[in-house]
Amino acid sequence: MSDKTPADFWFDPLCPWAWMTSRWMLEVEKQRPVEVRWHVMSLSVLNEKRLDDLPPDYAEAMRAAWGPVRVCVAAEQEHGSQVLGPLYTEIGTRFHNQGRPKNAETLAEALAAAGLPTDLVQAADSDRYDAELRASHASGIDLVGQDVGTPVIAVPGADGEQIAFFGPVVTPAPKGEAAARLWDGTLMVASTPGFYEIKRTREAEPRFD
Repeated sequence: MSDKTPADFWFDPLCPWAWMTSRWMLEVEKQRPVEVRWHVMSLSVLNEKRLDDLPPDYAEAMRAAWGPVRVCVAAEQEHGSQVLGPLYTEIGTRFHNQGRPKNAETLAEALAAAGLPTDLVQAADSDRYDAELRASHASGIDLVGQDVGTPVIAVPGADGEQIAFFGPVVTPAPKGEAAARLWDGTLMVASTPGFYEIKRTREAEPRFD
């Protein structure tokens, strides 16, 4: 059995801020005895009942966001949960670092780079795995409530219950000991009974360097 603390991480590959947090978590793995376990959540599912209340551009993005999460869930269902981390890295690198189109061609390229069959891209336009997608989404969002987004992180608490939170939202992704300090501080505040929020106005765009 692993002596590392499992950190469950729910992501939607479309979100640049979740991408930043995920790269931070890879740094945390190097600095602390933590093992990230990847799961899919969906901004499309989260927002499907409020599309009429969203700005038109964002509503359209939510309609298009079904494809990448469906591909991720299809890969997980067909090849196991261990493929999600590498696949997310390949998709996120193309979507965010490289600014590639969020289309089937980019997804197929990411699948190939992750060592997965490119025909999984067909899941982008299929509801075949939507039940599994919704279940994965619910397993994360139910820990923190409906008024947050992606990412959601959960770790075991001292009392056996999970400590779960949205975020942190940070740019650029801290590295080395700075990543570890942010992790330690995040766990400290998240494990405080009754603690809910620290926030300030976001004045910077994601930096992928």
